[in-house]
Amino acid sequence: MGSAGPNGFHDTALVCGPGVVLGRSGASFGRAHYCKTDFWPHNTALYITDFFGNHPLFAFYFLKAIDFSRHNSGGAQQSLNRNFIAPIQIAVPKRDEQEAIAEALSDADALIESLEQLLAKKRQVKQGAMQELLTGKKRLPGFEIKPGYKQSEVGLIPNDWNQYTIRDIATKVGSGVTPTGGIRRYKEFGRPFVRSQNVGWGSLLLDDLAFIDEETHSAFPATELKKHDVLLNITGASIGRTTLADDRLVGGNVNQHVCIIRLDASKAIPKFINLFLLSSLGQRQIDSFQAGGNRQGLNFSQINSLKIPLPPTKAEQTAIAAVLSDMDAEIAALETKLAKARQLKQGMMQELLTGRIRLV
Repeated sequence: MGSAGPNGFHDTALVCGPGVVLGRSGASFGRAHYCKTDFWPHNTALYITDFFGNHPLFAFYFLKAIDFSRHNSGGAQQSLNRNFIAPIQIAVPKRDEQEAIAEALSDADALIESLEQLLAKKRQVKQGAMQELLTGKKRLPGFEIKPGYKQSEVGLIPNDWNQYTIRDIATKVGSGVTPTGGIRRYKEFGRPFVRSQNVGWGSLLLDDLAFIDEETHSAFPATELKKHDVLLNITGASIGRTTLADDRLVGGNVNQHVCIIRLDASKAIPKFINLFLLSSLGQRQIDSFQAGGNRQGLNFSQINSLKIPLPPTKAEQTAIAAVLSDMDAEIAALETKLAKARQLKQGMMQELLTGRIRLV
């Protein structure tokens, strides 16, 4: 057991469980971890096995709630000295109430863990579905026209599918510019101005959306956003992130770090193209343009050359996008449920470990 919790296995246990480990140094400084079984403590951690009659699991949650940053005895490299924290005065309830608190918080942890496992499974299933549906390895009922597969530059695709490039199916590929004066030109209200931090992995991140006035907007008519434009980050650490413009962004603009891909409505469904770019097949193509695997930038020629396998009908594109979008909605609902469970547990710790709410 190290400062970050379990970090391997040893053939010998130095300490009898259950025990609590505290991160002594480094990035996990002050973090508490619980171990039910006998363990070997690493030298980056402090450990507790004698609880003086207190409930071990309660002690873990109690220590987990303490902010140890004020007890840092190191410099730039944080360090926790047991001689500095041992004299800290604390108040704890009797053993029976400790057990009730530990059980309540343990139940909350069990719920969080089950949601995390379910979420991981759903994400894995979705990744598998993307691989199969976006390449035609699995066809939805009613859409197989010509049986069999053929080789393409993106791998095997059905005989009735065809490979296209972005150039073949887009009416616009281009990015914008940052107005002269930078952030000084941003307004509290006005036309939305989309930057790379607003483009997530299939979602819009609009908490810090900037705005520009009409005069500034009118200087960039070529980058005015339309609904369903595909937005692709083309520079920096977030290169490859992509999502769709919705009603909230219509009439806005993008800066030089975000590329607008506007599709020919007669050829391609934006949701399908967005999902393909987000898939491992799309991301591998984006990675292939980055020398040495360093994701620094995409130019318009590279974007136009991205290869997309497409079904023969827009109806099939729409059906595939709908199936994957339903999976996304299910994942988003689980993420919300998980966030609420974590928030609830945090509130429980604040109330139960301070005695504001009593269980006994």
